[in-house]
Order: sequence, then structure tokens, then C-alpha cells
Amino acid sequence: MKRRDVLLASLGLLVIWQAAAMLVNRPILPAPLVVLGVFFRELGGELPVHFTASLWRVIAGMVLSVLTAVPAGLAIGGSKRLNRIFSPVIYLLYPIPKVVFVPVVLLFLGIGDLAKIVVIFLILFFQIIVLVRDQAAGLPPQLLQSLRSLGAGRRALFRFIYLPASLPAILTALRQSVGTAVAVLYIAELFATRKGLGYYIYYNGSTLLDYPAMYAGVLAMSLLGLGLYFTVDWMEKRLCPWKFVV
Repeated sequence: MKRRDVLLASLGLLVIWQAAAMLVNRPILPAPLVVLGVFFRELGGELPVHFTASLWRVIAGMVLSVLTAVPAGLAIGGSKRLNRIFSPVIYLLYPIPKVVFVPVVLLFLGIGDLAKIVVIFLILFFQIIVLVRDQAAGLPPQLLQSLRSLGAGRRALFRFIYLPASLPAILTALRQSVGTAVAVLYIAELFATRKGLGYYIYYNGSTLLDYPAMYAGVLAMSLLGLGLYFTVDWMEKRLCPWKFVV
């Protein structure tokens, strides 16, 4: 997507926001210029601390999910026996909204960073393992047989065939899950914590009734999600250049 299109879309959203603020004409919906002023003011205050805490939790959850779900998905997709054993389990767990596990995870792991990272990990893990498994299972058998005839072992097949073929599926899963992960992060940061954008938004909006600061937190969380989304796009262009050949 071109930067000009993104810029025009952003300007259009700001115009709609401004029109809605004028129409509502209440403190609960401040104008975008007011929120932007508070946002830049808060950059010199506590907002960077909360942003960094949320960023660390999301990135840790993403890295952990990739390191575990990718090998698992490749192994299941590359083995009919493993696929037969584990696919029913994945079939049962995948449709469950992982947000329902937030209280359970907090109950077992406490209120620290680990619980919030595990919640994000649960969301991304199932997204990635399903797409990687399907991608690996869908490889042409003739390709695998021809490489085996040349002496390629299982490790070589995974390294040079299964993993490169599954990269687009991995990045697609990450792109699809970024928004959900950030949304669940907000919910997780409402529980017994003093750091994170979720806490910042809730505290300013519900306790202090400082609505411009609340919207500044919403803006920061939106930028967090957009930054991660664009990062995945950049990784796809670097790791999968064949997808962009005209």
C-alpha cells in the first residue's frame, strides 16, 4: 500500500473525528487537535513508560509464539501420523476465543508480565500453527519425492522446503493476529497493574475522567498496533520478495 493512500486515509479519519466531536459537543469526545496536544505533552511524562511496557509484552508474546508454533506446525503438516493425532485437538481449541482464558491465566500465573505474555502467546500460537500446518501439508508430493531421491533428509526438507514455503503463512498469521493481540493486551492490563497502555487508558478515563488523556492512550495503543502491522509488512517484503514481483 502506498504511503499517500495511508496519509489520505488518516486525514479522512481525522475529519470524521472532528465532525463527530462537533456533533456530540461533549467532553467525552474531545476534538482531535486537543487529543494530539495532550498526546505530545504526555510524551514527556508517563506515556512512554506505559507504551514500552505494552510493547515488550506484545513482542515477547509474538516471539514466543513463532518459536513454538512454527516448528510444531511444520512437524504436524509434514507428518500424516502427527497430523492425525494433533489435528482433532487443534480443531477443538482453535475456535475458542482466547480472551476467555485471561482470568484463568491470571489466576495461575499472577499479575506480572508473564501472565499477559502468555495470553498473547495463546492467541498467536493457534493462528500460526493452523496456517503453517495447512501450508506444509499442501506441498506437492512430487516435489518432496524428487528431493528425497536426491538424498535430502527430513532436516534438509524442513530447512529448504517446508520453512520457506510456510513463511507467507507465518507472516499472514502474525498480521491477522496483531489487532487481536493488542485488544487482548488492553483487557489483560486492566487487572492489578500500574504499567501498560490498557491501565493508562482505563485510569485516565474511568478514575480521573481526563478524557483527552484517555484518547491520547487510545492513540498510543493504535500506533502500537499499526507499528507492529507495518513491521510485519516490511518483514514480508524482505523475506518473501517473490510475492511482490510484477
